[in-house]
Amino acid sequence: MAMQYGSQAYQSTGQASEAFSADPSQLITMLFDGAIDRITVSKAALERGDFALKGMLISKAITIIDGLRAHLDMERGGDIAKNLSDIYIYAENRLFEANFHNDLKMLDEVIGLIQNIREGWIQIYP
Repeated sequence: MAMQYGSQAYQSTGQASEAFSADPSQLITMLFDGAIDRITVSKAALERGDFALKGMLISKAITIIDGLRAHLDMERGGDIAKNLSDIYIYAENRLFEANFHNDLKMLDEVIGLIQNIREGWIQIYP
């Protein structure tokens, strides 16, 4: 137990250090990765029947996606920002539904959406 706490603390410290030294485009990539990771782990929790963990991880993924949406520049971003906002809202709604219905396919769908946006982001900001 102490070893697990130590490794979690180390990982958390490493992530905070990485975020502190990252530029804004890297931070966005980290947010995409964080959402994908939490959804992926929530799938494993669902498959194990750990519904509390599944719900917590999906909630964290929704929070990350909501943060991505909240920081879109709707004035300067034009249609791209509007389309991304719509996709993020859709992804959040699908995560709510997936959590309620324990639906792995919905979780996979959102992972695919976020991965596609992430890949496009990396094409713009390598």
